[in-house]
Amino acid sequence: MPQPLMPKATAVWLIDKTSLSFEQIAEFVNMHPLEIQAIADGEVAQGIVGFDPVASGQLTREEILRCEADPAARLRIQESSIVLPKQRAKGGRYTPVSKRNDRPDGIAWLLRNYPSLPDPVIAKLLGTTKDTIAKVRDRTHWNSANIKPRDPVILGLCTQGDLNAIVAAHGAAPADLPPAEDAA
Repeated sequence: MPQPLMPKATAVWLIDKTSLSFEQIAEFVNMHPLEIQAIADGEVAQGIVGFDPVASGQLTREEILRCEADPAARLRIQESSIVLPKQRAKGGRYTPVSKRNDRPDGIAWLLRNYPSLPDPVIAKLLGTTKDTIAKVRDRTHWNSANIKPRDPVILGLCTQGDLNAIVAAHGAAPADLPPAEDAA
């Protein structure tokens, strides 16, 4: 159940302006009935100005009258008619300066383990450019002698969930790698 805005201020207003029981108010604002009684006695929330839930569209006058007539009835918050905006898609991500040198290592790891992943997907996942990916693939990167393929999750360049989602979405199967040699 959604909560009203500013529960204490709403409770102050309901205590002052209605004849609702403490239990009804407490359940509506998700507080303990003793706390509502303390507000009514002036022990708590002395400086809080009441917040009108009718004016804000959280309650209707009819709902208050219905609950005042029946002490067993419970107040129900009114559904909001405001349309919430859609969340924006994630854009480019910030990589701290200390991790920027690790990006080519993460790119090399993805190119080695998931060669079928498209460059734009890798660029979005690691927050890099297609040009950098091409240079790492062609070994023309300025630091190509020092690039060692390392897992971008361990490097902190992306999360395991993001990596798994992208691999699943693009149907990228892991590359057939030669078995690891034991150093025995």
